[in-house]
Amino acid sequence: MFIGITGPRFAGKNTVAKWLVSGHGFTLLSLRKDNYYENYHNHHSQHQGLDALEFESPEELLQYVTKKYSENFVTCDIRSSYILEVYRKRPFFLLLAVDEENHPEPPLEEFLIENDSQLFKAVAPSNEFAESFISNQSDSDQEEGGRERIQKNSSKSEKMNQIRKFEQIPVYNIMTMADLTIVNSYLTFQPLFVYLHKLEITNPERLRPSWDTYFMHLSDLAALRSNCMKRRVGCILVKDFRVIATGYNGTARGLKNCNQGGCDRCNDAVPSGAGLDKCLCLHAEENALLEAGKERVGKGSILYCNTCPCLGCSVKLIQVGVEEVVYKNSYNMDEITARLLKEAGIKLRQHAPPNRRLQLQKNE
Repeated sequence: MFIGITGPRFAGKNTVAKWLVSGHGFTLLSLRKDNYYENYHNHHSQHQGLDALEFESPEELLQYVTKKYSENFVTCDIRSSYILEVYRKRPFFLLLAVDEENHPEPPLEEFLIENDSQLFKAVAPSNEFAESFISNQSDSDQEEGGRERIQKNSSKSEKMNQIRKFEQIPVYNIMTMADLTIVNSYLTFQPLFVYLHKLEITNPERLRPSWDTYFMHLSDLAALRSNCMKRRVGCILVKDFRVIATGYNGTARGLKNCNQGGCDRCNDAVPSGAGLDKCLCLHAEENALLEAGKERVGKGSILYCNTCPCLGCSVKLIQVGVEEVVYKNSYNMDEITARLLKEAGIKLRQHAPPNRRLQLQKNE
């Protein structure tokens, strides 16, 4: 696993990196700051107490971790979209964002500089830095003449483009692209480390989902097609780890969508459970069963649904021979559904995929 950590100052990203190194055998990696970031003033305090392997470029770093893909690595050096793009080429890379609700307040002047340069405004290398970089890279730029001058300008342009690749972008822009976000509220190290252990950040399922998580995500995706005014429900009917049908709730084919006024019951804000005999919406489970047909269900079939099936859908699931039901969110008749499915010999269980945003609470 290769974890990249991003976040504002004082959020605890380096503390999390230290926890990964000392507690889980990760190796800390970094980039040479003078190659990419000018005035990166906190570089020397970036990895206090830890030794980091240093690389000349993100490509060199990526090549190193690729050759050692079975080992674990972590870096806090993700300050440009280009660097993130390079690392994300590998399926074993995870971007972790660390934010904090309460942190020590820096001096006002330092805060304003940090706020402007890191959080909300991109910072490009200065002209002096760019010119210095170019002059150090080319010994032949002193030559004169038409052809030499053209080559010189071309070389200079290429090097300027190379520099622009590493222009810093706002930290929060990078954080929005994170695979996992931690909001850290702890004020001391030890409780934070204990809680980080419980969160299973290094769980391999965060990189490659289990079958349960995979199909549950597909259920959530199907739910986005829902046109019901009441709630979004999606389900996946699976057999031998293959999808045989999908379903989402909404009005039947050829009828006006519920969210366009197609179902009076749903659009009249009727309380949950009332007026169901007047509802024109098909449930997600019904849609999937109608799509699959009884012949394609039967032995070994599993229904994944982002919401626990209602009583009516449970009866239909029993009739067509579904053997297992996996759901994520509860519904107001879970207990009745559970008793009915148990009586019919159908396994019912709840599965919640790993959360992408984790709130670390303080223990007073």
